[in-house]
Amino acid sequence: MSDYSDATPSKPSAAVTRAWVRLMRTQQIVLAAIEKDLKAAGLPPLGWYDVLWELTQAAEGKLRPYEIEERTLLAQHNLSRLLDRMEKAGLVHREIFSEDGRGRWVVITEAGSAMRSRMWAAYAPALQRHVGNKLDDAQAGQLAELLALLSRKS
Repeated sequence: MSDYSDATPSKPSAAVTRAWVRLMRTQQIVLAAIEKDLKAAGLPPLGWYDVLWELTQAAEGKLRPYEIEERTLLAQHNLSRLLDRMEKAGLVHREIFSEDGRGRWVVITEAGSAMRSRMWAAYAPALQRHVGNKLDDAQAGQLAELLALLSRKS
């Protein structure tokens, strides 16, 4: 017995396929454009901003690595290397998790907070240029709602 309904088509429709292709292409194009703007401003890649943002939002400016991984969707091995680079740059540091001597907190530093602000100063106009100038607020809201449908777990 299967949970799979016979009424469910085995192949996506042309409209679903077209939506998927456009979603993937648009994501790559917009992300590349924003990354280019950050690089032109002499700033680190967007992944650094994502980590700094999550740490800024967290209680006491610290998270366990697995929490950062869940919130940013970065793979664990990529996150470990990224955190090493960010720690070397003085943007974060690691502290021992007192309840478990093997675990670590990742803590944002003052330099990390300053870098997040510097990055946002370039990221915000890039976001406006590459997304906000192409969609009005109503369209952006509709798009956000549609994307939320896709991100729900089945």
